[in-house]
Amino acid sequence: MSLPNKVIIILGPTGVGKTGASVLLAKAMDTEIISADSMQIYRHMDIGTAKPSREEMSGVKHHMIDIVEPSEPFSVGKYVEMVAPIIEEIHKRGKVPVMVGGTGLYIKAMTRGLFSGPSADWNLREDLLAMEAEHPGSLYARLKKLDPEAASRTMGGDTRRLVRALEVCLKAETGITELQKNLTRPLPYTFILIGLTRERKELYELIEKRVDAMLAKGLVDEVRDLLRMNPGKTAMQAIGYKEIALFFRGEPSLDEAVSTIKKRSRNYAKRQFTWFRQEKGIQWMDITGLFSHRDIHKAIEIFLENRLT
Repeated sequence: MSLPNKVIIILGPTGVGKTGASVLLAKAMDTEIISADSMQIYRHMDIGTAKPSREEMSGVKHHMIDIVEPSEPFSVGKYVEMVAPIIEEIHKRGKVPVMVGGTGLYIKAMTRGLFSGPSADWNLREDLLAMEAEHPGSLYARLKKLDPEAASRTMGGDTRRLVRALEVCLKAETGITELQKNLTRPLPYTFILIGLTRERKELYELIEKRVDAMLAKGLVDEVRDLLRMNPGKTAMQAIGYKEIALFFRGEPSLDEAVSTIKKRSRNYAKRQFTWFRQEKGIQWMDITGLFSHRDIHKAIEIFLENRLT
């Protein structure tokens, strides 16, 4: 399908079934895959991020996977900056890129170019508010250090804006000012957004089975090795890594850590649904009852037949 200026995006919540079906789609189209996953960018984090193995990639070239060390900062602006020339190069070779992932902010930054920042993290907000209550003025001082320009636009007593600005700095590992400057225009392509969804109970069962599979593959050892590398805060916020790291510190038992991973994975899927449901232009496919990569791929191909013209 050598159609200019189009980009297919296969999106949806964690565990829904994007990866395998997308590889089959890319093979059928003789094209390449670009990851839109904010944790698969990190090297050495394979099992817990459900990164496709070489066998699962089936010879299809994948971009934006294993591009930075876990200790390195990475921003949404940097993602868009790196993705744009990759899309351009794939188009030059007469192919339609297939993007795959569930990081809503990455996808929104490409398709709409509107600044929204990371989604609300209520636990982080509570921590910041507690810090301000204990040490009045600490939020403003911290923001002034992380993003002086944003601090200059914010009154020291405006706690709500201070908390939001710090939330962005800490979760995106860049200042809110940089995001506002970099994310002002969408990339100049026609995006075909296909959202995969399942009946919620079925999705949650698949998520729990995937967590069990990650443990069987060696997630605990992977986290142990990662901790020896002194990873950054963002990398260690990934679900699975954070909980196992706490286990190594003796806080929960392994069973408790696994239970928390499953719960947070389900909650994350719910947040992803909420995010994507608010986005315009996504055409949803209910794949409830479809479990094989081949069946999901066939459903996507039928869906695309009248759209890649």
